[in-house]
Amino acid sequence: MDDGKLSRWPMIAITLLRVFVGWHFLYEGLTKLMSPTWSAAGYMKASRGPFAAFFKWIASQPHLLDNANLITMYGLTIVGVLLILGLFTRLASLAGIGFILLFYLCNPPFVGYFYSIPTEGSSLIVHKNLVELSALFVILVTGSGRFAGLDRIIHGMFARRTRLATA
Repeated sequence: MDDGKLSRWPMIAITLLRVFVGWHFLYEGLTKLMSPTWSAAGYMKASRGPFAAFFKWIASQPHLLDNANLITMYGLTIVGVLLILGLFTRLASLAGIGFILLFYLCNPPFVGYFYSIPTEGSSLIVHKNLVELSALFVILVTGSGRFAGLDRIIHGMFARRTRLATA
């Protein structure tokens, strides 16, 4: 641990976390892709967060809403696949964080923004989305794709080329 690297068991735990978060993104993306009637319009129109006007405006513009729907459906699916495979893990983590921040800001669990009865996954500020965002941050900073994932192969290829070029 002196070199700043995590030992085997913590990296196994973080890799499992990466795969589980990836599965959640993949599942959410695929269910939206397979539903011919899915649209983000309802979620955006119900926005009560600090950017509610912006989200409601997007929902009221058909071409912007269509783009938001496509970005959401395909983006969630792609992020999920990349996280599961451990491919471009840091980029996938950043994209996932971006998605979750948008979802969180659209409907944040702040007092006064929601109905008086809390819903499943909402615990006043620390919402289930914020927990998943934190997991993505851990995945981002630990580079679990290099421990167990396709990033390990890619990183190995580039490291080998660099060593050969400097030799």
